[in-house]
Amino acid sequence: MKKIFFFIIAIAAVNVFPQTKTEKINHPEGSYVLVNGSKLWIETEGNGEPVLLIPGGPGNSHTYLHPWFSELAKNFKVIYLDAFGRGKSDRAKSTDEYTFKRDVEDIEVLRKALKIEKWIVLGHSYGGMVAQAYALEYPSAVDKLILSNSFYSGEMWQANNDNCNYEFKNQYPEAWEKLQKLRDQGFNSSSDEHVSAYTLPSGLLYFYNPENVNKVRSDSLIMNLKVYYTLVGYDGDFIIGGDVSKLDFRKELKNLKMPSLIIEGRFDRVAVPRWSVKFKEYAPQAKFVMFEKSGHNPYIEETEKYFKVLNGFMSNGK
Repeated sequence: MKKIFFFIIAIAAVNVFPQTKTEKINHPEGSYVLVNGSKLWIETEGNGEPVLLIPGGPGNSHTYLHPWFSELAKNFKVIYLDAFGRGKSDRAKSTDEYTFKRDVEDIEVLRKALKIEKWIVLGHSYGGMVAQAYALEYPSAVDKLILSNSFYSGEMWQANNDNCNYEFKNQYPEAWEKLQKLRDQGFNSSSDEHVSAYTLPSGLLYFYNPENVNKVRSDSLIMNLKVYYTLVGYDGDFIIGGDVSKLDFRKELKNLKMPSLIIEGRFDRVAVPRWSVKFKEYAPQAKFVMFEKSGHNPYIEETEKYFKVLNGFMSNGK
């Protein structure tokens, strides 16, 4: 990181912010659970109906959700997950082992290992895609489904790549020109050179109020770019590839029977509203809430409203 107000972005669902605060987060109690032959790290806090949090990325650990989602622990048992290859969980011997299917199947094996009959499943960003697939595959295991700032297809992800690059090109043409020179030399998104050059001011894409990036804590950022570029493709900041490119839940979402909540941010330049509002068409039975003064992380920017909406929905499905 060359400047504190610049940060490396892996476009679309990745939550990567500058390390502006130094306070350490007090993490809940954690433990390893053996899932499909690998140890996955989870942390739990609170009591009551279990709520599984699926982080974004793909590649993020659960830590960026701290301490925000501790608010739910007042009424629920919150389960934070480091999926395979993320955070404290085991790494793959080969990147071929990182697949969307495994991300989904690991959740079901984890549920059985924890002896949970049904749980509330909340997925943020890429985690919302995992949550959609899981709810469609294992509907009897999901009491309620929450999708926060997520995507319903690889096509939507590509549209958001295009939007992010539009912002980059028009607002920071000097940096864009340097990046294009690298691309002309054959460097793609996953190369070290490209990653170093793909820099933007922190608030441009992720926040309604750019100053809210200062609320992100320095030890909440754990990202595995190997996972990210395996699942979105090795030029995934420009052309979506990998498993994510093949996903499309649009025709199936209407079949979900469990109570569902979809949350979006009016100023989310990653999961942009022009596409995200179509969730209302594909899942008309779901409750849809647009946070008018938020970007990709309304739990940071409109914290009180966000958790009021979540607690109300999780308590009574409304």
